[in-house]
Amino acid sequence: MRIPHIYSLLLGILVVVLFQSCQDDVDDVSLNQNIEVADVIDTSIIVTDPTTQLITDWNTLWLEIDRYAYGMRPVATARSLAYIHLAAYEVAVADIDGNQSNVNNLDGLIIDFNERPDNVDIKVALNTCYALVFDHFMYNVQGDIDVKIGQHKNAQETRLQEGLSADVITNSVAWGAYVAEQVIAYSQTDTAAESQIIEPQPYAYEPPAGEGYWTYSADEERAWFPYWASARTFVITSEETSSVPPAINYSTNVDSDFYNEMMEVYTINNAAREEDNDDLWVAEFWSDDVEGLMMSPPGRQISIANQLIDQMDVSYEQSLMMLLKLGFSLNDAAVSTWADKYEYMVMRPSVYIQEHIDPTYQTNLYRFINWPNPSFPGYPSGHSAFSSAAAGVFINEFGNTINFTDKTHEGRTEFRGAPRQYNSLSEMAQESAFSRLPLGVHVRMDCTEGLRLGYEISDAVNAYNLSE
Repeated sequence: MRIPHIYSLLLGILVVVLFQSCQDDVDDVSLNQNIEVADVIDTSIIVTDPTTQLITDWNTLWLEIDRYAYGMRPVATARSLAYIHLAAYEVAVADIDGNQSNVNNLDGLIIDFNERPDNVDIKVALNTCYALVFDHFMYNVQGDIDVKIGQHKNAQETRLQEGLSADVITNSVAWGAYVAEQVIAYSQTDTAAESQIIEPQPYAYEPPAGEGYWTYSADEERAWFPYWASARTFVITSEETSSVPPAINYSTNVDSDFYNEMMEVYTINNAAREEDNDDLWVAEFWSDDVEGLMMSPPGRQISIANQLIDQMDVSYEQSLMMLLKLGFSLNDAAVSTWADKYEYMVMRPSVYIQEHIDPTYQTNLYRFINWPNPSFPGYPSGHSAFSSAAAGVFINEFGNTINFTDKTHEGRTEFRGAPRQYNSLSEMAQESAFSRLPLGVHVRMDCTEGLRLGYEISDAVNAYNLSE
């Protein structure tokens, strides 16, 4: 695991501020100080508010980092988003009229607002904060991608500091760094999550045996984050969410509901591949399962958030509030979904289908990965829960009816990523949730329950009060 170099990054930031004339010599991340933002990331998301632009630019970079962050998805990825956007919100909350810090709601989060100078430039402070929390929470990142955090910080810094006094720059950098460090310190008190990100597939865990239970066939398929139910939540715990057992019991009888659900996956999966039809487009468009090829399923919702912020020309204040709630919703969805997965232990379709329907069956995910399935139980579908946990937040912000085209994978040729258009946000979430059937990795009841659970969590998050 890569050890985050937060302190070297912070030192680089402070040195840049105090000794700008020596900047080329002291920066420990990138020696090219003339680099432009557009040289580092795709800046195709363009909004009116310059602070919002800064936020979406950092989100765009995060999506690239997420693609190459190994061993995180999906639950550690969702966790990272909660803390990253908590930190960004706390940097700016003193300047958001009518809003309050999370310190009174989150036990153990300590931010002393008396430490905040009056003359803080929010953009410079956010730029500093993002660099530090990205570096800390996005671990196991390829070196050529990881270095872009420092490059992007430097490129933004050069532009943002123009015309500001040395006093404002120093205070802004210090405030952004202080908030980042306090949020990082708060995250480290969640020892349950901290220990699991070090060992996501613990050898000490063996799944319980039972008829129809999920299990693994090789060490590479061992249970992924089996204890994630103990990780921190921000708004609603897994004990507070309703946990609905599978309505269909395991059976190998060809007339049973369970067999029929498996047969539905077998039929749709194979037809999608053989016919190269719309179902295969949907399956690959929403997959987001493959490290190095696509962003993670929680990360996909950041891509959608970026596009919605652009389309709706959202202010920086609203952007920070929405991203905070989005991070909380995705994190809490991960915890509740994983609690239920390892409670009910429902097997994946490929195992059942190969044993009872067709021994040659392969999922439509299989051509992209080494194993036919994600390494955790099927019910409820995490992908479906992330889709509705995010959609609920988006609907609360923008309403449900919207003419929206998701361009997340525009231009990709390795898989079917052509943009898809939606008339409502709930329609998009529904399609995303049930895309797991033609992908071949979930049965219908997995997706139905995941979609329901995600909306329950987003309802709680939307009720979370940020007002003073």
